[in-house]
Amino acid sequence: MFGLMMDTPLLISSIARHADRRFGDQEIVSFTIDNPRHRYTYRDAFARARKLANALAQAGLKEGDRVATLAWNDYRHFELYYGVSGSGLVCHTINPRLFADQLVFIINDAADKFLFLDPVFVPVVEAILPRLDSAPSFVILTDDEHMPETSFDAVSYEAFIADASEEFEWPEIDEKSASALCYTSGTTGNPKGVLYSHRSTVLHSLGVSLPDVFDLCATEVVMPIVPMFHVNAWGIPYATALTGSKLVFPGPKMGDPAVLQALIEEEGVTTSAGVPTVWQGLLAYLDATGKRIDSVKSFIGGGSAVPYSLMQAYEERYGVNLVHAWGMSETSPLGTMFHTSPALEKAPAEVQVAARASQGAPPFGVELRIVDEDGTELPHDDDAVGALQIRGPWIASGYFGGGGEGSFHDGWFDTGDVAAISPLGYMRIADRSKDLIKSGGEWISSIELENIAVGHPGVKQAAVIAMPDEKWQERPLLVIVREDAGDATSAPVTATELLGYFDGKVASWWIPDAVAFVDAIPLTATGKISKLDLRKQLGAGDLTVER
Repeated sequence: MFGLMMDTPLLISSIARHADRRFGDQEIVSFTIDNPRHRYTYRDAFARARKLANALAQAGLKEGDRVATLAWNDYRHFELYYGVSGSGLVCHTINPRLFADQLVFIINDAADKFLFLDPVFVPVVEAILPRLDSAPSFVILTDDEHMPETSFDAVSYEAFIADASEEFEWPEIDEKSASALCYTSGTTGNPKGVLYSHRSTVLHSLGVSLPDVFDLCATEVVMPIVPMFHVNAWGIPYATALTGSKLVFPGPKMGDPAVLQALIEEEGVTTSAGVPTVWQGLLAYLDATGKRIDSVKSFIGGGSAVPYSLMQAYEERYGVNLVHAWGMSETSPLGTMFHTSPALEKAPAEVQVAARASQGAPPFGVELRIVDEDGTELPHDDDAVGALQIRGPWIASGYFGGGGEGSFHDGWFDTGDVAAISPLGYMRIADRSKDLIKSGGEWISSIELENIAVGHPGVKQAAVIAMPDEKWQERPLLVIVREDAGDATSAPVTATELLGYFDGKVASWWIPDAVAFVDAIPLTATGKISKLDLRKQLGAGDLTVER
């Protein structure tokens, strides 16, 4: 017997309709190159999204065609999210920080029909254009007045949508239809395409909005610093429209702490999401200038491990709850997030600290397990460590165009992470499987060593990689950016001091053998520490090792 309930499809256009009707007067504020404080409403945004949908239809695009974006976080990119996907097309967001070879592969693999790009990325496109299998149609995300010179045919966004009608009937399509495409960063081999559906996106938006996740509602003011070109800005452009939260987009200034602080203070931002390097930069700016961020209740950190010392600094100095989240392109990306629970609050203090420093617990709909090398499930006792696998309604079941063999097992996705899970359900990443250090047959977690290192006041940034060793095969090498680098008025932290700092915090055989001091640690296109580049530097003899 089936229930007698309506079977309405879960579509991105349904979020647009709801936000338009229910929260039409809510603001969307953007920092753009040609306007440092563009301001309009959800009603304005969705009227323009419908114009965009009509313009794309008039250009001859059909359901399932891919429309690419090469753009920062701002209102025009927001319109593309809805105008493209809502009309049955696939919104393909591209990370402009990727290497040229990766960009070429991604655009060719997706067979994009259109490419919408910010003016600043014109040189990027001009450099790769001769290598594209077929050139898409180009639209520059600006108006005619600010159109840059290009070596290829292009129109301005405002001209492209100018004559299109605001009247557009969002089509009723299958909720399992593809809505968006995002490629992994491709640190090994070619990037892989993750193809999201309307159903997965709407369910993910509901999950993100929950009180124990991003805690969104119409009284919140949300600033997504995580890029819209990477995993759909962690789903925030959808979840904020669903809940009616005010949106503040930092545009190309997502790495500028002065602009971020000004937007927070002037727009009353209550929550924001970004990678740890953003929060480290903002903290340093606040400490140096004495400026405040009093409207903020919480920051969400993800993409790489958030040091517990950074969480403490925000809480103690600014009253901000910096919480850990974890996910991947393949998980839309919400996999876990930290929030307390009655059981945790009754636990010993050390258990509470460990839980907060963990990657958090999964929301409803997401299941986690850890398995050994034989695929046998391991207990959730916070001691057993195994390969982390995940499943749920917004988790990928395969890659666009195929590939990824070995990543999907009996309905589970193998994340490539090694983790432990506590009896209370909190997941702790021990390391990426490729970043674990195997010393004398025993595993050492680079992440745990990094988190300890950044707790030292003389350390600004830390990374740990494996260093070849004749006796033990591999030993940990600590790569450090000093907090006081370039400051001649104070004594910089030494290798001896740093290595001694680990005494009593980890097993003695875990303590790194040496330190390499650098001016900067290389980052990937998504803002994570690039251990691949560090390993290359070590192999080339470019790192000066001190013992």
